[in-house]
Amino acid sequence: MTYFDELREITKIIPDTIVDFSIPRDRTSAPTQASSNFITNKEQGDWAEDLIFRAINETSQNYVAVRYGKSDDLVAGEVGFDEFYNDFQDELDTIGKRPDLLVFRKSDFDEKLGHDISKLKHSQITDYVKKAIAGLEIRSSAFLIDKYEGEMQERTKTHLEAALMIKDKIINEFTDVFEHPKKKHYLDILKSINEETINAITFRRPSWNSTERLQELTLLFKYLKDNISISQKRDYLSITPKVEDIKVVYKWAETFNVPHYYFQVFFDKSYGISFKNILTLITDSEKEGEHYEISKDIKNQNKTTIKINTRNTNQVAYKILEPEHKSVRREMGRGRLLFYVSFEKGTAYLDIDSLKALLNISDF
Repeated sequence: MTYFDELREITKIIPDTIVDFSIPRDRTSAPTQASSNFITNKEQGDWAEDLIFRAINETSQNYVAVRYGKSDDLVAGEVGFDEFYNDFQDELDTIGKRPDLLVFRKSDFDEKLGHDISKLKHSQITDYVKKAIAGLEIRSSAFLIDKYEGEMQERTKTHLEAALMIKDKIINEFTDVFEHPKKKHYLDILKSINEETINAITFRRPSWNSTERLQELTLLFKYLKDNISISQKRDYLSITPKVEDIKVVYKWAETFNVPHYYFQVFFDKSYGISFKNILTLITDSEKEGEHYEISKDIKNQNKTTIKINTRNTNQVAYKILEPEHKSVRREMGRGRLLFYVSFEKGTAYLDIDSLKALLNISDF
């Protein structure tokens, strides 16, 4: 069974409510205007791609990274962008979405084509692309993952402890209130709250106000619910494939039969997961919540995104030295000015053993 055959079998059990492979993808219209924030995010993504590109080529004895993803310095609102965008949409329908980088064995690397084939038409390089051992989609995130997770875990611990303390106070000091038949079920709810169940607890907060004591109890229930809500919030950073990209990545795998991977680059570490494992995850509803969640991403134009817990992925780089950055002025049409941040340099120290396990190779 080929790599693509394995993907096809997995897609048969992916719920249509997540991705319906029987429906053609929606062709999107070109955006009309870029913002400073959009260009900064694009610059950060380009830096992350370059970081992994350099890390592989400077570290590996047996493999070469090649730039492949469709990209251009043009942004919405500039002359030529609409043509570029429509050509990109045509290519998505023809071969799928190119990953940012391809990884070749050095014995298969074509020195004449060099380290950048992103501007070449797919018809010129089809046979060459099929020789790659991996396609890498590089995503970036503006976080220090170690600091984020440390603070989030401390937040969860603090509010969990507070919730359990409030629960005990209510039970110990207001037991007589729950002797009333219409209030008794709240005592059952309280007794069910512990460290193992707290993430699944939900209840409607009472609003008893007829006496000062009941007002105090109502306020305690409010504090209890507030602390439970905070302790239930997601405390991990994630690898973030967009649902709308699943079909076009799948199309690329169908075209070239080359394993595809997502890398998420933070400013201190990087993590990766295979496209095959992403598809496998979303077939398993029991892992939703702990291993992944599916939600609309406000920071990404409200697009539906699969957020995969990095704790269940492979560490690609155990250390990253932050890039240099500078402000850039860009003049658009009609004299409109955009100011954004540009990134360069920085170093990624690859976790070789973890990377080999992820890419399913025995050497590097």
